[in-house]
Amino acid sequence: MYRNDGFWELNRQESLRRLAKAVVGRIVHTREALPAVLPVNFLLEESGAVLVRTSASSELVCAIDGAVVAFEADEVDVVAHSGWSVVVTGPASVVTDPDEHAHLVRTGPRSWVPWPEEVFVRIEPELVTGRELAGGRTLYGVDLPS
Repeated sequence: MYRNDGFWELNRQESLRRLAKAVVGRIVHTREALPAVLPVNFLLEESGAVLVRTSASSELVCAIDGAVVAFEADEVDVVAHSGWSVVVTGPASVVTDPDEHAHLVRTGPRSWVPWPEEVFVRIEPELVTGRELAGGRTLYGVDLPS
């Protein structure tokens, strides 16, 4: 975090609490040696892991299985100049255990675009960071210009 940018740092617990309320986030990964960002719906597991359901043959699965990725979600109020952003960084992997997969079919996130063969991808929360800007005021109590 940048200590002088006017945002409040959120601790891990508060970051995960906010992330649990989000519906859509973005997976940041590498595609052909370039950064790529893909919006996805997700489910936050109790451990803080991010769980995504997608097509088994998707480009996303091929790109992130076994790779370290970032996952970001946020909430922004452009009128009030406030909001928060949380980033989970860690290794992504396809859930391969048949029993766990069967359980996640019943309890995991629902894909917004169902596919004939779906997999679950889990992003482990090795690093969780968050920041907030509340009410258009900086960390120093100075009002931001309108």
